[in-house]
Amino acid sequence: MYIEQAFKSLHEWWRYLVGFVIIFIIWQLIGSIPLVGGILYSIGLEGIQNNDIPTDVTEMADVLGNNLFLFLMLLSFAIGLLGVFFNAKVIHQQSITKLTTAREKIDWSRFWFVFILWGTLSSSFVLIDYFMEPESYVWNFDLIPFLTLAVIAIILIPLQTSMEEYLFRGYLMQGLGVITKTRWFPLVFTSVVFGLMHLANPEVEQLGYAIMVYYIGTGFFLGIITLMDDGLELALGFHAANNLFTALLVTADWTAFQTDSLFKDVSEPTSAGFIDVFMPVFVVFPIILYVLAKKYKWTNWNEKLFGKVIEPIKEDYKIID
Repeated sequence: MYIEQAFKSLHEWWRYLVGFVIIFIIWQLIGSIPLVGGILYSIGLEGIQNNDIPTDVTEMADVLGNNLFLFLMLLSFAIGLLGVFFNAKVIHQQSITKLTTAREKIDWSRFWFVFILWGTLSSSFVLIDYFMEPESYVWNFDLIPFLTLAVIAIILIPLQTSMEEYLFRGYLMQGLGVITKTRWFPLVFTSVVFGLMHLANPEVEQLGYAIMVYYIGTGFFLGIITLMDDGLELALGFHAANNLFTALLVTADWTAFQTDSLFKDVSEPTSAGFIDVFMPVFVVFPIILYVLAKKYKWTNWNEKLFGKVIEPIKEDYKIID
């Protein structure tokens, strides 16, 4: 099973503590240097002296421009992903494959299946909403900025989403699993923390804390498909499709992704409604779970989600060099 892959590498509890600190430093401190440097360069010495440093997403996008801001913001996640891989190899002597899946090799067909499935569905939802409420959108297409966005998004957004998946559903899921010897605790912990990580998103300020149901619910959905499928492939594909198609299709002044997308949402919602929160979590995600369960023949749900994590007999595995 997926969590048990960690037993095939160095898995003492302190390694995960040290490793998480290393990842955090690489991601949040080192990874943020290009973005901070770009902002300081853009506002100049006078702006720094006057303390005109932007503090939110909209202000930073205004200073740098949408595409440059997106590039530098996503670059921090790409650097963070390198930190996760470095940590797995050096601290845990674990291969990327073992961090990714319980299968002998990474199954990219799973990634592409859910990528296309959710990319099609999520794009359809946006287009349906556009045709139902056209007054809420404006056509935002500008060829050169959009092509620039497309290049940045196609290259860097999968790295951004992969960093989050390898950290939460990978590194922390395996680490907390082998430490607590449970499956439910890492599932709950990583899902809640994943949701809380989005508290600083401008969507929360615009739509209220009810939107956290969507973020935490998405965390649970991604955690469940990881445990049931014994690998990250589905979670990687879903998350990449979700962010990539959103970035290319629609933006708004109150979203975390400020992009030169095809459409701009000019509505001013004051709270998260049924379509924003409850329909994805309690209607759409369960349907997708059903489809994936049928396709990949998932069984033994109780054991995979709530069973104990049992360390294999040492003769059954060896530490990877």
